[in-house]
Amino acid sequence: MVKSKREWLEQYYPKDKDRLPRFTTISDRVVDPLYTPEDVEDVSYDRDLGYPCQYPFTRGVYPSMYRGKLWTMRQFAGYGTAEDTNERFHFLLEQGQTGLSTAFDMPTLMGYDADHPRARGEVGREGVAVSSIADMEALFAGIPLDQVTTSMTVNCTASILLAMYFAVAERRGIPLSKLGGTIQNDMLKEFIAQKEWICPPEPSVRIIVDMIEFCSHAAPRWHPISISGYHIREAGSTAAQELAFTLADGIGYVQAAVDRGLDVDSFAPRLSFFFNVHNDFFEEIAKFRAARRMWAKIMRERFGAKKPQSWLLRTHAQTAGCSLTAQQPLNNVVRVAIQALAAVLGGTQSLHTNSMDETLALPSEQAVLVALRTQQIIAEETGVANFIDPLGGSYAVEALTNQIEAEAWDYIRRIDELGGIVRAIELGFPQKEISEAAYRYQQQLEKGEKVMVGVNKYQVQEEPPIEILRVPPEVERKQVERVRQRKAARNPAVVAAALEKVRRAAREGTNLMPPIMEAVKQEVTVGEISDVFREVFGVYRDPAYI
Repeated sequence: MVKSKREWLEQYYPKDKDRLPRFTTISDRVVDPLYTPEDVEDVSYDRDLGYPCQYPFTRGVYPSMYRGKLWTMRQFAGYGTAEDTNERFHFLLEQGQTGLSTAFDMPTLMGYDADHPRARGEVGREGVAVSSIADMEALFAGIPLDQVTTSMTVNCTASILLAMYFAVAERRGIPLSKLGGTIQNDMLKEFIAQKEWICPPEPSVRIIVDMIEFCSHAAPRWHPISISGYHIREAGSTAAQELAFTLADGIGYVQAAVDRGLDVDSFAPRLSFFFNVHNDFFEEIAKFRAARRMWAKIMRERFGAKKPQSWLLRTHAQTAGCSLTAQQPLNNVVRVAIQALAAVLGGTQSLHTNSMDETLALPSEQAVLVALRTQQIIAEETGVANFIDPLGGSYAVEALTNQIEAEAWDYIRRIDELGGIVRAIELGFPQKEISEAAYRYQQQLEKGEKVMVGVNKYQVQEEPPIEILRVPPEVERKQVERVRQRKAARNPAVVAAALEKVRRAAREGTNLMPPIMEAVKQEVTVGEISDVFREVFGVYRDPAYI
């Protein structure tokens, strides 16, 4: 009878029969052949796991988890005109989706109206085109805004789009206090990973704090930011880097709000997160568990938050777009199902499942329905939603959770030593770490050390084409004409006065949300308000490309 893991490995484990020279996670973390109580000797149940809804929330943020309420099924949708996307919204709600998620096109994301020269060729291509409040009204036509929760994936123009959404609700007589949802609004991850911005980091964070402050009073059910690791992972980070840089961004926002004079418990319960779910099943589950434990400690010990609700890390998750392949796209259905299962076992509160055709085009109606059905099958047929944290106590999962957490804490310590996340971004620290991780992974793919089915192994010579969604050119012409007509019908003096109020608030440091809301009600556009930001705050240039 062997008495230790080492003894078993030495006497019984046949290393010469391993099919690989080295077993690692997708983040290149070495995986032992066996995990035992020896690997979790330093884990205390009360200190490190506890019970669901109890500090440190490793096992979940709510007491009954999915036994009480399933996660929100929130499929990302947006293409063409507002009417096109509105039709997709209604289709998804009829098919059982439980929350809306809005994708905007590149001009809208970058602060340009559809009639701007820089918008040419991009209008409605990667999401829905929204230039004015008229578009926002059409986008949510027939949708009861006080009965559904809406997510909006937009960052540098988030304040403008949120103001439009709020203004549409007010026009319908719906109090802002009844609106529930989330706006992404995470600019620090833009500087780290996604690279869509207008202003430099400091004024960008200032606008975000304005939104946190405004929503804490006017829209207390709204999440004014979704602190997003998703795009950090899509840029090539490891799981631990995604976790560390996401929480470091969160620390940066909380510190900025506290420095403004806000009571941490007045806004912390409305902070939300957004994580990627990649292919490595157990590593992703461990990442979600470590994230909850770390954020609880950060909020309670670093910021002195008193309310347990302020310690909770509530998160949306999305399956990994970067894991999908144009080759053999039907394989993506399998990848997404496994990733979605990991998100559920990791304890997410909300989930988007990618469509199989997203490497080729915006999702077709058939593909997005399969993606939604994937979530529904997991929820209704597999039985996993009957258990709360069923992998809690697994030697392998607990050991992996500890390893990822320790690596993430090390990154946060290094960021603190550099002077905080904004300074670390200015120095290029997270960007460099991510690019090096992405390079290592690409090398492993090219050498065959990591497998991407259909790409570097199990290829086929010819594949039958699948039907994809194509946005016709007339969509852009229609949207451009609509924007020009709306602008021509306005009172120029009213528009100028509204923009001047936004400009004054930007310069004087007063909260920008009230004048932006007033401006959008006067049909001032996304591009016009963004031009004020460019004028007052300047345009950011990535130091790596100057």
